[in-house]
Amino acid sequence: MADHVESILTTIHKRNPELNAYVSVADEQALRSAEACDARIRELGPAAWRDRPLLGITVSVKDLIQTEDLPTTRGSLLRNRRADVDAPAVQRLRRAGAVVIGKTATSEHGWSASTVSRVAPPARNPWAPGRTTGGSSGGGAAAVAAGLCSAALGTDGAGSVRIPAAFCGVAGFKPSYGRIPYVPSGAERLSHLGPLAGSVRDVRELTAVLAGPHRDDPDSGLLAPAPARDLPALRIGWLEFPGTSAEVREVSERVCPVLAARGHRVEQMPVPFTDPGPALVDILAAAEAAGTAREDEADCDPGRLAVVRYGRTLGAMDLMRAEETRLALRRRLASVMECYELLAMATVPVEPFDAEAIAPPGYENPAELRWLSWSPATYPFNMSGQPAITLPVGFTSAGLPVGVQLVGPVGGDDLVLDAAARLEADLALRPTSPDHPPKGS
Repeated sequence: MADHVESILTTIHKRNPELNAYVSVADEQALRSAEACDARIRELGPAAWRDRPLLGITVSVKDLIQTEDLPTTRGSLLRNRRADVDAPAVQRLRRAGAVVIGKTATSEHGWSASTVSRVAPPARNPWAPGRTTGGSSGGGAAAVAAGLCSAALGTDGAGSVRIPAAFCGVAGFKPSYGRIPYVPSGAERLSHLGPLAGSVRDVRELTAVLAGPHRDDPDSGLLAPAPARDLPALRIGWLEFPGTSAEVREVSERVCPVLAARGHRVEQMPVPFTDPGPALVDILAAAEAAGTAREDEADCDPGRLAVVRYGRTLGAMDLMRAEETRLALRRRLASVMECYELLAMATVPVEPFDAEAIAPPGYENPAELRWLSWSPATYPFNMSGQPAITLPVGFTSAGLPVGVQLVGPVGGDDLVLDAAARLEADLALRPTSPDHPPKGS
């Protein structure tokens, strides 16, 4: 294990100046952890994995998540400190034997669906370094895609695991809200912790370690996951969101006959709800405003500051209307999921844009309150709390990954993971790596 971790660290220090995936690397701590793994294996042999299923697996942690041995800056000039203890999810990773190898880049407080901040240069997509990773878990997605760790722990408040996973050609899972404890959690009740990895199987193994209630996150004890069951022929609703590019549409829809060949019934259907984006913006902006003191404005990211200032204009009635929209969306999607076991769609309707931009052209101005609306297939399921996974399904003619998202009912995490694993196997997509891109790139 120590030799493997040392090799990973060497690769990080070689590649990170180009990709900017990491903001800090735990060289000494990671090597000590790897040596402890080796000692355990020498002592116990194969039994070493019995209660430590992630023994020796290298995992990066998003810089929004507390770690006791590395600074947690939250992508901000305002914070650069070590927490007293690891977040519960990090504790669980370590107890399972994972080697935490570093902290990965994020936008400030995760405010945008890109990975641009004032703490570090923009994270860059390993498939095309001039392009964005997406965000705000973009550092983790880039690290997994480039082989700078085996898996990453991210956060997802509006698509922040799934967008970069899709852009970087890896699997990313947002479990049902509360499945993985998020400490400290936010009052907006949109943010989920979720894993990113090179395969659905790895995502599932990480989720099994991370999931379960914790006393410091009251929401984590509310969910009763649906029992696992054999996958029958499923009824799957295929959604196409406005603004989907022709090439993303063509690549993503190739999965429909693959699903049908498995015996599933795939039905094209209109998006069955009104865009909840304006309500999401109000909820997020109010939360950002509540957490930002006026004396800190000079050190804020300018884009996030525009969101904060908008949040300060909102009143109680505005927030109640936003919450009513959220409740109506949850009811509507619960009704839809009575007719369909799964929903499927292109994860992101556009290809990765410029690495230094916070959004595609036409969406860059936060003051216009459209900075997230270019990804309309991700944030509705934060509002509803449903489990959603993205997995890579192909490439554009420029060699850029395209992801498809599967969404299940609240609590139906195992159903989503099962379906995604079978789709992954049926596609048999084997891109070698960003260093050896597919033909046509």
